[in-house]
Amino acid sequence: MDHVFPNPLGVHSLVWTGEWTAGAARDAVRATAACGYDLLELTLHDTTAIDTAGTRNLLAEHGVEIACSRGLSFEADLSSTDAEVSARGEALLDESLRVAGELGARYLCGALYGALGKYPGPASARGRAHVVAGLTRLAGRAADLGITLGLEVVNRYESNLVNTAEQALALIAEVDAPNLMLHLDTYHMNIEEPDLVTPVLRAGERLGYVHIGENHRGYLGSGHLDFGAFFHALAEIGYAGPVTFESFSSAVVSPGLTADLAIWRDLWTDGADLAAHAQRFIAGGLEAAWRR
Repeated sequence: MDHVFPNPLGVHSLVWTGEWTAGAARDAVRATAACGYDLLELTLHDTTAIDTAGTRNLLAEHGVEIACSRGLSFEADLSSTDAEVSARGEALLDESLRVAGELGARYLCGALYGALGKYPGPASARGRAHVVAGLTRLAGRAADLGITLGLEVVNRYESNLVNTAEQALALIAEVDAPNLMLHLDTYHMNIEEPDLVTPVLRAGERLGYVHIGENHRGYLGSGHLDFGAFFHALAEIGYAGPVTFESFSSAVVSPGLTADLAIWRDLWTDGADLAAHAQRFIAGGLEAAWRR
């Protein structure tokens, strides 16, 4: 790296493509490297479509690292009060962990604790107990693969269990696994947190993964988020983990995932231009923060 900040810069695969065919994988990995990113985050919403050996070869060829992410569904929800539904959620996480291991990923992140969607009521004690037990088992298996798990904090319309950094840190403490870390996302923080600084300082060494997204998920700097303060907070705690750009558009995302993520309007159509701009924006912001 020829910059002062220690963070690998990442970009989400859905900036490039909504599928993972051989051609799509090749184009996404090439584009990631060409834009100056160090890491590609691959969504595991369809693990059957991923040629893990072929993807791993592409990553090695272009010098790109990989992280994996996923959410769950209401039919396979680790936080469900129904033991069978919770077990199906854990099985999906196990499968995702296997794929992440085969890809050579060091991170599996996202809303690993429950379905991604609006719940009809608050989380239950029984559902939370299922989450703690399931994540405890998953963390043990992930440790054997050298994988860090990141619990992403998402907004109230996508989870009823973990909406703030404080809630995530409490869950992490309850599971008490050294490879279970906090995953912050500026898009969700904008909705649920008092500011973009306090959660970072509170997390400290438990922060393990970061998503950068504008308040409307469009071009960075075109919204109202105080990214300068956020980058300085990351530098203040000495955060050295990945900083990954995430943005969605139905121009790329599949119809099913478009509905899950409520992408009802497109703020961009050119992923390459969006990603190149984001890389410059993030690198510049981190550079300024670490040179303070």
